[in-house]
Amino acid sequence: MKKLDTIKLHLSSTVKEAMQAIDRGAMKIAVVVDAKNHLLGTLTDGDIRRGLLNTLTMDSSIESIIQKNPLVASVDESKEKILAKTLGKKIYHLPVLDHDGCVVDIKDIDTLLSSQTKKNRVVLMVGGLGTRLQPLTYTTPKPMLKVGNRPILETIILNFKQYGFSNIILSVNYKAEMVEAYFGDGEKFGVNIEYIYEDKRLGTAGALSLMNEKFNESFFVMNGDLLTNVNFEHFLNFHLENNSHATMAVREYEYQIPFGVINQNDGKILSIVEKPTQSYYVNAGIYILNPDVIQLIPKNEFYDMPTLFSDLIKQQKEPMSFPVHEYWLDIGQMNQLQQARDEYFSVFGE
Repeated sequence: MKKLDTIKLHLSSTVKEAMQAIDRGAMKIAVVVDAKNHLLGTLTDGDIRRGLLNTLTMDSSIESIIQKNPLVASVDESKEKILAKTLGKKIYHLPVLDHDGCVVDIKDIDTLLSSQTKKNRVVLMVGGLGTRLQPLTYTTPKPMLKVGNRPILETIILNFKQYGFSNIILSVNYKAEMVEAYFGDGEKFGVNIEYIYEDKRLGTAGALSLMNEKFNESFFVMNGDLLTNVNFEHFLNFHLENNSHATMAVREYEYQIPFGVINQNDGKILSIVEKPTQSYYVNAGIYILNPDVIQLIPKNEFYDMPTLFSDLIKQQKEPMSFPVHEYWLDIGQMNQLQQARDEYFSVFGE
């Protein structure tokens, strides 16, 4: 935010002040805002130079040369969507706005394209039987079913890689040899892949007890049958900023009651609400845990994530929730698999 503040201008700012702001920010761009931080436009070094060629002076107002309808990103948009917006355009920086149109960040496109590798590991649970997707899973483990031009699991791994998370651990069981034959050590995908071999079903958290190596940083755990373009970097930052022991990604789920609901008291009808919609947050199957949490997991026993979070609550560890507004789909049944295949290219663009 401090760097963003150095490149903020107002309509009354002069060309000279704009040049100084752009030099301070070293980003070749400034943002023009009103008194409440709403974005009014952007201004680049090129805009200033063209203005000076058209009789503006250093003391002139910038109002006539700002770009009043610049390309912007929403705070909820994923890295992939931001990059897709700039594809084919000579855009190097993109203002990020919140839901009120206020500037909260500015994205450097070059930085997005070359995310730095982060140490945080990613544990993907890919050992399930996929019984609800039979007969497809008789011969192919669910994470290896193709959606788009690649297996579900490959899309997950590449999404993490885009945010700089390249240390991947795959917890395998059912048809593990197929997974390992395809991914190997991860070199051809630009990541490092290790394997945990479950000799029995251990649940979504139990396999973590098989970790031989100690974790030094917070790490992700994710089900291997999810398609999402959630911003994993934002997720990790949220976890760290809240000093959380464990953070669960949650998704809003709406359910419409197909009848009129009667509100009553002592048999007297107070009101009738016709087919109301109720909204809940549900477990999205993506988690970030601190290393010390592993100590709570029983060794080589079935233990799932909801139980882990319940135990953390009992110990007053106060786990956090991270709402996912981006695309998210749990591929557990045939209709969801077909939905994923129908939507894949419009969401992931390849």
